[in-house]
This record gives sequence, C-alpha cells and structure tokens, in this order.
Amino acid sequence: MSRIVSFRGMMASDTQDTIPLQTNNGLIGYQIKKFQTIQEDPGTSTEHVVKIYSVQQTTIDDKINFSDNRLLAVSYLQSGPAASSSTVANEVIIFDNMKFNQDIYITAKTITGSDEANYYIELEQMKLDLSEQTVATLKDIRNVGAE
Repeated sequence: MSRIVSFRGMMASDTQDTIPLQTNNGLIGYQIKKFQTIQEDPGTSTEHVVKIYSVQQTTIDDKINFSDNRLLAVSYLQSGPAASSSTVANEVIIFDNMKFNQDIYITAKTITGSDEANYYIELEQMKLDLSEQTVATLKDIRNVGAE
C-alpha cells in the first residue's frame, strides 16, 4: 500500500533545497506524482526554471537536458503582467517511472524578473523489496560525482 507525501517551499534564484528522504535501510521508495510551480507575485513578468535532481548540484542553471539521468522533473514558468496580452506558460515534465530512496534536490533559476519561485511536490511513498532497494541505492551511488 502506498501513500502520498507532499513538500512545498519558496526559493530565490540560484538556490537549492534538499528534501530529506533517506532511511536507514532504504526499503522506502518514492516516485514523483505531482510537481507544480508558481511565482511569488503572480502579476509581474518573470521566467523561472525549477528542477528536481536525484543528486546534489554544484551548478544551478536554466539549461534543460533530458539526457541527464539524474534529472527527475523540470518546470518552466513564464508569465507577464495581468494587464498585458502575455499569457502564462507553465510546462512541467515528470519522469514518473523513476523510483528513488535517497534525498532529492530542487534547484531554482530565475531567467527574468526578481520574483522567487514557489514549488509543490507530491511523492508516492511505497515499500521496496530487496532487489528494488538495491537498484535504487546503486543508481544513487553511481550518480554521485557524475556531474
């Protein structure tokens, strides 16, 4: 049986948040089910890229690379002032087939504007059998330092 756990926060540009998920035995796994972002002040022009990684990042940027197997999800948010003809664009992509059992890391990069970015994440929590736990842990170990 699984359950949903959620996390939320607000981040300035060029910052990184850690979501602590690591357990002693690694037999609890997670998958991202929902990922949403919204700017701090919805009436202003802004562009944000918010990404979720399986390993801590040393560089925070606005580049999106689907070949990076450490990338778990990404959100691109662009909006303009309410009085303009600009529309809000919010593209969210989640690689929902990826299970993990270690901490995850969220990065935020503001491209234009000065607003901070809010995020909301829902993770499905599940029990892992021994083979799933081994695979998830080995993936994490292999990816550390791969940046």
